[in-house]
Amino acid sequence: MGLTSSNKTVSADRIDCSGTFRVTLALSASPDITSNPTDIVLILDRSGSMAGSPLANLKSGAKKFIDIIDEATDNTQDGQIGSGSRIGIVSFADTAVQNTQLITSVDTLKAAVDSLTAGGSTNHADAFAKAAALFDPNSTNAKVMVMFTDGKTTSGADPNPVAAAARASGVIIYCIGLIGSDGIDPAVLNEWATDPDASHVAITPDDADLEDLFEDLAENISNPGATNIAIQEVLNSDFAINSISMPSKGVASTINATTLRWTIDELGTTANEGASLSFLVRHTGSTSGTKEVNESITYTDDENNQAVFPSPTIQVDCSIIVHPEPCPEPVDVSFDGCQDALVYSAGDVYLESQGRFLQLDVNLKNVCPNRRVALGVLLSEVDQQGEEHQRGVKAMTIPAHHYSTCRDVLVKCIKFVLPEDVDVSGQTPYSMCNTRNFKARVIAHHMESDYACCPLTDLR
Repeated sequence: MGLTSSNKTVSADRIDCSGTFRVTLALSASPDITSNPTDIVLILDRSGSMAGSPLANLKSGAKKFIDIIDEATDNTQDGQIGSGSRIGIVSFADTAVQNTQLITSVDTLKAAVDSLTAGGSTNHADAFAKAAALFDPNSTNAKVMVMFTDGKTTSGADPNPVAAAARASGVIIYCIGLIGSDGIDPAVLNEWATDPDASHVAITPDDADLEDLFEDLAENISNPGATNIAIQEVLNSDFAINSISMPSKGVASTINATTLRWTIDELGTTANEGASLSFLVRHTGSTSGTKEVNESITYTDDENNQAVFPSPTIQVDCSIIVHPEPCPEPVDVSFDGCQDALVYSAGDVYLESQGRFLQLDVNLKNVCPNRRVALGVLLSEVDQQGEEHQRGVKAMTIPAHHYSTCRDVLVKCIKFVLPEDVDVSGQTPYSMCNTRNFKARVIAHHMESDYACCPLTDLR
């Protein structure tokens, strides 16, 4: 059956600017279908939300799947599934129907697919039950279900126990999900599918992708197990690899901060087998937005299997940064030629002495768009008796931002100069090694408002 699935998932939809998330790569493979006869049931959703192009593209995908299995089992598209393999069709809406038994006639299978019409609710439990009933428990053929659906369960029993019973009996379950009008829950598809979940589930928001998904799955099922697998993952430049977990099979290592390589000697050469690799990624860029995680990912093996990995995106939220106080301008000083001494005027410096600098960052929460903020910082020093002594007041205007929603604004580098000659710690006078204690109080409010006072009314 070759490489039967490939997938890539991320553990979060949104992170902060320097946040981390986990990426998981997954594969599964099975032996050659010609030496490993397989009974395959296509379980096809024909509920009302499938009307129109989703159903048309589903039919194209299912028939392409049948053609590929036809050719793979006897090296020709002769209209008959060969080498002992068979395909059956089950469709479902309010209830499920066995449109065919497990048969070898390509024409009959395609006619069953073409006969499907959309309408009704979604009963996944009955679909799994009707599909499981097609398998002969005494047959030595491998057993595979391909569940396609575009929505959540809206009628019938809980499908989880039915799918679990099928897996327990040795059935390999793959799920193809279309994000339809009723929505879809990836966690539910993962629950139904054979482990590892990531390599047995594929989800798309575009029904135009369905033919490709069915085609990729059929081609991978048709090939022998994969050997000498090599996967190279390159992250986009805004991300870096923090760490790599031990893969379930094979060896993985980093090539540089954005690139890793995963190699597997063989997978699925004697039985259905999955492998997965997880690694931790950190955002290292400085801009917000929806960003693709990987720049590229390549797959090779000795059997020329084709692996198609999704390209997940993640929303990165970087706070607005304001620098209200620039650093002092430097004074340029240079020695000419062989001078060994120089007297140079560095200009005037006021109200400074030996002391320390205190620099504060303040994160203003939920600043509304198009509103300036008045910000005040009061700093005091605490003596041994707990009395406070004023050390400075800063008042500043924070410019308005123009995002569509309220956002946090990070105000950086609010600086205070703390000379040692006002040290109230009671320790060694003017010593830079004294411990000094301070209190900072921050006040902020919007400067603009939509509020306007009511006009005076003439009560005559």
